[in-house]
Amino acid sequence: MPSVPSRENAFENIPSIKAKTLRINLNRDIYGTFAEIGAGQETARHFFRAGGASGTIAKAMSAYDKSFSDAIYGIEEDGRYVTQSRLKKMLDHEMRLVEERISRDSNPDYLFFSYANTVATIDFSKRYKGHGWVGLRFQLDPDQKEYDEIVLHIRFKQNEARLQQETLGILGVNLIYGAFFKFHKPKKLLKYLYDHIDHDTLEIDMINFTGPNFADVDNRLMSLQLIKNDMTDAVMFGPDGNNLLPAAVLYKKNILALRGSFRPVTKVNMDMFQKSYDIFIREQTVDMENAIVVFEITLSNLKASGEIDEQDFMDRAELLCSLGHTVLISKFQEYYKLVEYFNNYTKAKIGLTMGVNNLVDVFDEKYYRHLSGGILEAFGKLFFKDLKVYLYPMKDPETGQVLTSNNVKVHPRMKELYKFFKYNGKVMDIIDYDPDVLHIFSRNVLKKIINNDDGWEKELPEGIAEIIKEKNLFTRKVLEEKEK
Repeated sequence: MPSVPSRENAFENIPSIKAKTLRINLNRDIYGTFAEIGAGQETARHFFRAGGASGTIAKAMSAYDKSFSDAIYGIEEDGRYVTQSRLKKMLDHEMRLVEERISRDSNPDYLFFSYANTVATIDFSKRYKGHGWVGLRFQLDPDQKEYDEIVLHIRFKQNEARLQQETLGILGVNLIYGAFFKFHKPKKLLKYLYDHIDHDTLEIDMINFTGPNFADVDNRLMSLQLIKNDMTDAVMFGPDGNNLLPAAVLYKKNILALRGSFRPVTKVNMDMFQKSYDIFIREQTVDMENAIVVFEITLSNLKASGEIDEQDFMDRAELLCSLGHTVLISKFQEYYKLVEYFNNYTKAKIGLTMGVNNLVDVFDEKYYRHLSGGILEAFGKLFFKDLKVYLYPMKDPETGQVLTSNNVKVHPRMKELYKFFKYNGKVMDIIDYDPDVLHIFSRNVLKKIINNDDGWEKELPEGIAEIIKEKNLFTRKVLEEKEK
């Protein structure tokens, strides 16, 4: 029986940072520029130290002074410098210079690249750990007209600027090396970004792959990898399928969040969304122009038999995106953790839309035994400041009784606590719900789809059944097994 390699031996198979930079430097065709702002020229430094950099680096620069930076890359509308927009302008400008100044006639085999980062390291008070945008625009074929591009957002977790600078430099090397030598395995490329970096020192909370060599890459699936690989706690993507930076989307926003399996999304989900949204935007402290709706799926909701079914995830994402919704995938099994996460980015009103069965779970003590303050600690975080629960009724399948906040049954020990939050206006019933859809449950619809039963189409929002049928969503595995 072959021996399992030890953790130490496993790390021996990872090329050193010097080996990675040297392999790139000794490749006579890889040639480009480095533009790094905010944390020194940490990535370029590794290439200079490895030797042979003259054949790789056309230019390395840092426009630290804001006036110089604005003169080179232009002025941002919001006046900020550590943004995705700034990074894109840096990549645009530097790649244009490479194309203008390096003759294709003299160098027909060159593979051009531009690496850039714009970051803010930890401040003196150590209140803000720092974050940044890192990107690479590159060619894998000299005749390639449209460039490939990888853009990611990072958050530093270390408490010293020097350590953050070193981490950034290693990350940059891993990115460039991965782009040129592991581009055909984007999931592995993502993992390799942490070569020689501890997960507890750096968070990657957004990444997007674009370009001809990444045409088959679905960024929603890459976003899921960030969660699976413990690179971040939550990821977000928009209706177009591209990943979004949660911090930018949620910043100072009024947030309405709907948690569900959405497997598939049904008329009940849409009724919950529409009716709660109508109430939410009429709240006195909510600015409609500054409100966002997020459909949230927890990681535990994506697991089947202990493993995450990526195709099942993609099927759900496909339908939610087709309806024009923004989706958040999180590790937060408990609601209070989700609210804590939102509170990192906004102090404005937060609304949670949930069904009666979810509310019963919220008042179940077993979810809070790991907290020193138990359920009271969790509720202090959950109902922090300006938060309200919009409760969608549920029809008891056995009795036919419609359950609301007035007749829901919580554990006897929780009754008084529940009354406290209800009578203080933290729980509000959705009263104008559609009674004709209360019988619909996603799990029942899914069974009908898999079993090829009749009538499930009318339980879904308009256009969703057609997409499911056209793309065989939720049934691919069943069809494959039948073919076998």
